[in-house]
Amino acid sequence: MKQKISFSTYAVIGTMLFGMFFGAGNLIFPIQLGQLAGTNFWPALIGFLVTAIGLPFLGILAIGLSGSNGLRDLANRVHPLFSAVFAIALYLTIGPFFAIPRTATVPFVVGFEPYINPGSTSLWLGIFSFVFFAIVYYFSLNPAKILDYIGKYLTPAFLIFLFVLIITAIVKPMGHFGNPSGDYTNLAFITGFKEGYNTMDALASLAFGIVVIHAIKGQGITNTKDIAKATWKSGVFAMALMMLIYGLITYMGASSISAIGSFQNGGEIFAAVAHHYYGSFGTILLAIIIVLACLKTSIGLITSCSEFFHQFVPKISYKSFVLILCIVSFIIANFGLNNIIQFAVPVLMILYPLAIVLILLTLCAPLFRYKQSVFAVSMLLTFFVSFFDGYSALAASLPGTTVSLFDSIKAFYTNYLPLYSIGLGWMIPALIGAIIGCFGPKGDKKK
Repeated sequence: MKQKISFSTYAVIGTMLFGMFFGAGNLIFPIQLGQLAGTNFWPALIGFLVTAIGLPFLGILAIGLSGSNGLRDLANRVHPLFSAVFAIALYLTIGPFFAIPRTATVPFVVGFEPYINPGSTSLWLGIFSFVFFAIVYYFSLNPAKILDYIGKYLTPAFLIFLFVLIITAIVKPMGHFGNPSGDYTNLAFITGFKEGYNTMDALASLAFGIVVIHAIKGQGITNTKDIAKATWKSGVFAMALMMLIYGLITYMGASSISAIGSFQNGGEIFAAVAHHYYGSFGTILLAIIIVLACLKTSIGLITSCSEFFHQFVPKISYKSFVLILCIVSFIIANFGLNNIIQFAVPVLMILYPLAIVLILLTLCAPLFRYKQSVFAVSMLLTFFVSFFDGYSALAASLPGTTVSLFDSIKAFYTNYLPLYSIGLGWMIPALIGAIIGCFGPKGDKKK
């Protein structure tokens, strides 16, 4: 007998999914994009939505519709060795090395640092991040309760406070859109597209997918087709909510320059907007918004990463990994937000194209009969380009890391590889790899 799934079930799971995705980075990047894009608001926003919403949604679908038991199962279609290396690199990136520490540093920098004596910033960051990760540790100990913690409590509270600020900005606009600046002047869509990388959501979707599957099963949904249906419907609900909020936040940034001026990062813009409307109370409101945003995302990331590493090393318990990841994240958070971002960008430039190609190949797998050679060759050629994208980003921030051989290859790509100059040089090699792979050994017809 086919099980009827209520809309409220989709809504609760979708709200949980939204809450896991939507952290502080999802607040500060679109508002800065709005300021920089100005009158080029629409092409920049559409480009941003492709990578910040479209790709995460496809990632959730790839896990749900393929019947995979998580990222490693999905990446095994390329090769078992690739599966292990890629999965570890991805979980470390969205976990204790970059994304989780950022969930502690962003609320501190935005909500608290402006009111602290610069000489004691390190001390207060240590105290704040310790309390923050102590709370995250407590809520992450029982993953079965994650639907309640994030879907029913933290996310609705976060949305209530956020919409107070957003509705105020709509009812009382700050001003007209300013002129576009930098790359947004002539390359608004592509610049917005690459800005979506910073959310890390396409990477996170490959990790969160299995959490969503578990949450769906926890609602008593066990039939494979019903699970797939619940996955994409919950995903649509979450992504529609994210699209609405991204659009409103980007609008808020685009209309803010005449009232508050321009700033170097989205956190400062958000703080200025909150102060513009509500003064000192706005500072408190913003602090609540940022802390709630980061808490729910951090709990989702700690839970996903701990489950993954426990499966990878079963001898170490899930709760032990929760503790280990919280401690490592606490230590790295205290190196500061700027250092975290500086080293995250090169890694994202390497991993993002690989994740995008893996997601697209998984969804298109029936067309080429699930041939492993298609996955393997396409991913290999993608890596040959994305590696040098990451190298370029690292060399730009740390000039002493340049290697003459790598510089020569980079120059060759710049001169001869289409789209490389705008950061999308991996697309054509990935397509060529897929075509070459189609002539490989016969694929496995079973899904």
